[in-house]
Amino acid sequence: MILLLWNRYRLKAQLKDVLTASPDTEELLGALPALTLIKREIVYIKQQYDQQQQELNLKQQILNIAPIAYLRVDAENQLLWCNQQAQTLLQIDRWQPGQIRLLLELVRSYELDQLIEETRQTQTPQVNEWTFYPANYVPPSPENQNYEKNLLNSSSVALKGFAYPFPQGQIVVFMYNQQPLVELSRSRDRALSDLTHELRTPLTSISLVSEWLESRLQDPERRRATQMLQETQRLIDLVEDWLELNQIQENPHQSLSLELVALNNILLAAWQVVEPLAQKKQINLETSGLNEVEFLGDRSRLTQVFINLFDNSIKHSPNNSEISVNLMDNQENQTIEISILDQGLGFAEKDLPHIFDRLYRGDPSRTRQGTKQESLRTGSGLGLAIAQEIIQAHGGTITAKNHPNQGGAWIEILLTKST
Repeated sequence: MILLLWNRYRLKAQLKDVLTASPDTEELLGALPALTLIKREIVYIKQQYDQQQQELNLKQQILNIAPIAYLRVDAENQLLWCNQQAQTLLQIDRWQPGQIRLLLELVRSYELDQLIEETRQTQTPQVNEWTFYPANYVPPSPENQNYEKNLLNSSSVALKGFAYPFPQGQIVVFMYNQQPLVELSRSRDRALSDLTHELRTPLTSISLVSEWLESRLQDPERRRATQMLQETQRLIDLVEDWLELNQIQENPHQSLSLELVALNNILLAAWQVVEPLAQKKQINLETSGLNEVEFLGDRSRLTQVFINLFDNSIKHSPNNSEISVNLMDNQENQTIEISILDQGLGFAEKDLPHIFDRLYRGDPSRTRQGTKQESLRTGSGLGLAIAQEIIQAHGGTITAKNHPNQGGAWIEILLTKST
């Protein structure tokens, strides 16, 4: 009897300790039996659990029908959950809710893996854009068997992903489909390309007529004919630049004729082309690191890039200044770095994100450098865009910024050596 009473007393003490942990029941300890309060708490906890479970199911349903793809992986890159949009975009057809499998087994995307890994290493949100090619991707060639049948199910998709780090090494990725925007841009470019093709013939005819009039008229009528010829030539240059830009963009590798070239010689050859313009403004070229650096590239295209960049630097440099060129061969990283720096006012901050956009004209104040000089081209607004497309076709990158110390416009090119 004593032992039973002792056990009962100890049980009540333990129940009292449990109940005092809850502020809702601490005040009721003297009014209601402990077992009644325990039952009351169990019912309350069950209700709270049911509400939380309903809320969780509702959020999961919202994520599942969201137009943005969502997936979550653990520290070992195992897919914990993904919504319907992610399954559609990434063509995940071998996974069921509640099933845990390696993401690599379900989705073969190097860019997605890199986005997740970079987010995990840096523990900061990351953003990336890439083109996803499914496992059964059919290249756009009508010669492939069953091309029309498989094309809809194996088309590439332009994606933009946002990755966020979570506790315990988990990574959450949101993605949305940019393919409609890409298709809209392609449709616009095709329309403009068709238009520029149609403009070539009448512009050539106008140019011939202008030349004929220029040779037969006297001043002041001849000056009008000369002006018309110059403006016509500017339009012809614009048309040719636009067609060239589209050709490089649509077939970046087919437009290149690759050979082993010496970049130092290409840089010096490009400067010789623009040197007469530089002499008019007494601008000198300052070189550093121009040792022989070989690269597998297209000689004429790379020369075109540096002519455009030098021409742009000369236009925006003051008289009696220098343009600095540095060529560095990084043997350790197997990269080649090229920088071109002028002593002008630099780029306006609002212009920097759009420097390489087509037909973009920057702040007019940047052009007020010294005396007005003629350029290789009257300026179509496509020179830097063409330079970017050529560099990207070679697998490199080109960036524009202002030098932190000197303040001039600073163009940096990074090329990766072929192994």
